[in-house]
Amino acid sequence: MVESRGLTKYYGSFVAIKDISFTIPRGQIVALLGPNGAGKSTTMKILSGFLAASEGTASIAGLDVRTQRLEAARHLGYLPENGPLYDDLTPAELLRFFGEARGLKEKRLLARLEAVDELCAIHEVLEKPIGKLSRGYRQRVGLAQALLHDPDVLIMDEPTAGLDPNQIRDFRANISELGKSKTVLISTHILQEVEAVAERVLLVHEGRLLFDGTPQELTHGDSLEETFYRLTSPRQVSAPGLNGGVA
Repeated sequence: MVESRGLTKYYGSFVAIKDISFTIPRGQIVALLGPNGAGKSTTMKILSGFLAASEGTASIAGLDVRTQRLEAARHLGYLPENGPLYDDLTPAELLRFFGEARGLKEKRLLARLEAVDELCAIHEVLEKPIGKLSRGYRQRVGLAQALLHDPDVLIMDEPTAGLDPNQIRDFRANISELGKSKTVLISTHILQEVEAVAERVLLVHEGRLLFDGTPQELTHGDSLEETFYRLTSPRQVSAPGLNGGVA
């Protein structure tokens, strides 16, 4: 459902990501893990069609996100770190706007509005201006927007950043439930996020993919915190990569 083949992105002479390759099948929850500045957001933006890769290709549901962007977008729900919410609109107005922009017919739109209202628990704030909502509710509205057209693939960039512990718990429960029927890719640097929801980890550091496998295969019995530090700490001059990579 998600495929990255040799993704590379240059900003002038700076290499944001280099030769990132992986595939994700249907119904898998995957964490794109790495420290700040590792290249996670750049990878997410390329996969979503927001950025063009300097080299390599990316596809969603078998559709190239660069040459078949609109078709690929029909299969994709994207929640960026700071979602596209309009403060003067209410969640009800925002979701209707996005639904109509996606071409959902009235009957289908009403059904999907009801579905995301229940799934994301936003009924209490549907008629309140988004600018007046808490960070937690804004994140729920962003997730509702990403799920409105019932996509096969859900990509989320740092989805729990800024949430309180109760909000994080609720959000992770939603992610786990969504993973039963959708392919979910979460970008995060929060280790607890990986332990709570991910079936698979893609570890990136300094723009390169160091590891692709289960959390258990990554840690080899050590704590995830210790493994993460050993592989990505700036104090380490060099560290042997996993799966043949080099840090």
